[in-house]
Amino acid sequence: MTTPATSAKGLEGVVAASTRLSDVRGDIGQLIYCGYDINKLAGKVTFEEIIHLLHHDHLPDRKELDELKSLLAAKRELPKGVVEIIKKFPKDTPPMHAIRTAVSALGCFDPEADNDSMDENRLKALRLIARIPIITAYFHRHRQGKILLPPEPSLGEAANFLYLIDGEKPSAEKINTLDMCYVLHADHGMNASTFSARVTIATLSDMYSAITSAIGTLKGPLHGGANEGVIKMLQEIGSLDRVDAYIAEALEQKKKIMGIGHRVYKTLDPRAPHLKRMAQILSAKIGEPKWIQMSDRIAEIMLKEKNLHANVDFYSATVYYSLGIPTDLFTPIFAIARAAGWTAHVLEQLSDNRLIRPQSQYAGPVGLKVKPIDQR
Repeated sequence: MTTPATSAKGLEGVVAASTRLSDVRGDIGQLIYCGYDINKLAGKVTFEEIIHLLHHDHLPDRKELDELKSLLAAKRELPKGVVEIIKKFPKDTPPMHAIRTAVSALGCFDPEADNDSMDENRLKALRLIARIPIITAYFHRHRQGKILLPPEPSLGEAANFLYLIDGEKPSAEKINTLDMCYVLHADHGMNASTFSARVTIATLSDMYSAITSAIGTLKGPLHGGANEGVIKMLQEIGSLDRVDAYIAEALEQKKKIMGIGHRVYKTLDPRAPHLKRMAQILSAKIGEPKWIQMSDRIAEIMLKEKNLHANVDFYSATVYYSLGIPTDLFTPIFAIARAAGWTAHVLEQLSDNRLIRPQSQYAGPVGLKVKPIDQR
């Protein structure tokens, strides 16, 4: 006798894998990377250290960190064919489309793309982590009609990205801010894009296909695209004195307030306070406090009216905007950071793989009769 399958819309509550990488404890608002609470990591370790932690299950010592930094810096250069593809994109291409396509193209220029040895997959993972920021920066420079700068090997991941998009060496404050954003976004349990990557690699496809799947999933406004929605909402509201009326009208019309609430967290997203602090500092520094003031008021209203907390997207939008980063690069920055987690999950899936193949629950008719075509 076959046991009937149970149905959970959106796979809510369904455990799809066992992982050592991260744990999202939604009931108490806690995020753990490989045993470390995110609050113990944020502001104390760099993104490169998080990459090592997720890929090797321990924080690196000085020698390991220096080796990883050197390896990432050495793998940044894009194949000429991929650069030419980027240059052929229409300048009004949405950046996530460009990044998804260029990452897929990387597989065409890697003779080892289908080499499934674990050592080779680890190298491909590092190449992707190193190159997704370059793809993002090059597309941004291309659409502005600016020259594509060579990566600067002396700079870390966050600093090099800022250098490539701005064309000048960034300040320590900008580097530290973006680096912490990378740390906070590096992994987050079995989120939609991570699940996509694991489903793809579970078929024994290749690393490039898996990360392309993840990028396509992250693009959606219910996932990574939410941070763009937040700043667009703030711009639409315009000023602090219009917040209450705007939110009241949106709630009456049952519109979603971007950056508020979370599928897993039932309390405050533990990443949000770190980003809120950075947003406050940056807003004060650039003399434009209205964004954080508006954000705080929206968060206050939503907590009171709907008992919903701000999530990571809510304040990251203000942080990126205050750094002078174009709105449509917010989600690509999410992808740059999450590549650390995606690739770690792909490697973990491959280490003990089984095809991910859930069932569906049929809800259609049965017993229909086929009529001849001239009687339909």
